[in-house]
Amino acid sequence: MAADDLVELAKRRGFFFGSNGAYGGTAGFYTFGPQGAALKRNLEDAWRDRFTIREGNREIEAPTVMPEAVFEASGHLEGFDDMLVECGECGESHRADHLVEAVTEIEDAEALPGDEVEDLIADNEIACPSCGTPLAGEPVEDFNLMFATDIGPGDGQPGYLRPETAQGIFVEFPRLKEYARGNLPFGITQIGPAYRNEISPRGGLLRLREFTQAELEQFIDPEEDEPPLDRVRDVDVRLYPATEQEAEDGEYVETTVGEAVDEGVIGSPWVGYYLGVAKAWYERVGVDTDRFRFRQHLAGERAHYAADCWDAESEVDSDWIEIAGFSYRSDYDLSKHGEYGDDSFTVFKRYDEPKTVERATVDPDMSVLGPEFGGDAGAVAAALETLAERDPDAFHGETVAVDVNGERHEVDVDVANFAVEETTESGEHITPHVVEPSFGVGRTVQTLLAHSYREDEVDDEARTYLSLEPEIAPQDAAVFPLVTNDDRLVDLADRVAGDLRAAGLAVAYDDSGSIGRRYRRQDEVGTPFCVTIDRDGIEGGGPDTVTVRERDSAAQVRVPADDLAGELAALRAGESFDALRDRYQSVETDVETN
Repeated sequence: MAADDLVELAKRRGFFFGSNGAYGGTAGFYTFGPQGAALKRNLEDAWRDRFTIREGNREIEAPTVMPEAVFEASGHLEGFDDMLVECGECGESHRADHLVEAVTEIEDAEALPGDEVEDLIADNEIACPSCGTPLAGEPVEDFNLMFATDIGPGDGQPGYLRPETAQGIFVEFPRLKEYARGNLPFGITQIGPAYRNEISPRGGLLRLREFTQAELEQFIDPEEDEPPLDRVRDVDVRLYPATEQEAEDGEYVETTVGEAVDEGVIGSPWVGYYLGVAKAWYERVGVDTDRFRFRQHLAGERAHYAADCWDAESEVDSDWIEIAGFSYRSDYDLSKHGEYGDDSFTVFKRYDEPKTVERATVDPDMSVLGPEFGGDAGAVAAALETLAERDPDAFHGETVAVDVNGERHEVDVDVANFAVEETTESGEHITPHVVEPSFGVGRTVQTLLAHSYREDEVDDEARTYLSLEPEIAPQDAAVFPLVTNDDRLVDLADRVAGDLRAAGLAVAYDDSGSIGRRYRRQDEVGTPFCVTIDRDGIEGGGPDTVTVRERDSAAQVRVPADDLAGELAALRAGESFDALRDRYQSVETDVETN
């Protein structure tokens, strides 16, 4: 299904559409309509069930605006950039790497240096998509993607809309570790909006300026904590390692998670574990695994702090799009916030038995340092303490040198009062490492719509439908009285719809048009089950019955009205429609043509 057709279907049936249309629209912002908001919510609930509840993790909700200092520490102020090229004729700005990818076989031009992208634009005679002017010779520059704001009145305190949900978790680590009683490993999840000032938003929900992320930050002791890899060892995965991407005849590696970790194809067992968990979850929610892969980041793509990084990618309209990332972030994030912040970003690791260790210490004589170094005396003393921990041998001479504010100072070792003492310690403070699975919710929504789109014929009539999993579909069922001129059918239909809603099921009610047209409307939004109230169900002399029709097969079965809520709940939870038909009487007559 072409991307434009998908976006049109989404708009027509209330899944998503461009925002602010009455004011000309705003690129990069989409509103989820009634169907889309429900689908998105169900997807988030399924993610929460798998990555929060079943993993024994905890969820938080942090602010979307954070002060500038947070992003100085995280590195976003300096390194959160995309490649921008501006047309010298019309002034339009474009993603330079996207222009290169569109006309070459290069899949990840953002991993290339800027000057190399400039050469590719010139060599391939790439022109401005807006006005057709050649872009050769135009500079490719870095453009920071964060939205700036002020916190408070006037100039206020500089702040930014968060570009990822992760920083809200990292910043609150000192308190979150208390909730975990300082015990590793523990995981914190968050689902919420993030903001990136994209140069050229495109592709429906694929590249937005406001989007929803679902992220897990797993905090571990790198020396002791191991993932429960046996749970996913036999999960089949299609991998596209960096070595295969760089080879002329590179191919996918079809393997299992366990084999990939054992053979070093996946470098981190923790990353391997979450690839296995994610693969099973994507199958559960309805991603077509024949159009799904895990691609390893090339060296130029991988963040400097990431030891191993893979993307989950889905094929949509013949393009591979990133829908999740899995990264081993080491101790970079917590170390940086520990350096910049005014709190402890470590945990205390208790030894099995106390240890006697030698510790180098200093006790600087401030009565000497004060007169000699003035206002720098305190900084000199702190530098001496740091040096003693890092390099005790530096104190073996008569003097020791430290750098403070760019100036070198020498201190007599006697004044530093250096000593090596034996101490008994019950544990040590360590900085946890972080494993991060990060999911794009909107991109997964668009993937599900593309992968579930079907066309077939029912009773020689063409139909379009979305084969969405019942757990994910925007509505659990639709209720139809076959006709509206019979009060008995209308009354029963009203009661059935009310009972289903009281049971917590999302139900549409439709009494307009032929029954066939009503089915088609529900098929196109992916409603898995339609419930028709007809005269046969109330005139049989026994309990009232209704006809349940399954979307994909158009098969039907008659079910007692009083049993309906429980049966639909079971179907939504994963029971097969065949099992329902085995319990009740199949309806051979075609209700759709009545």
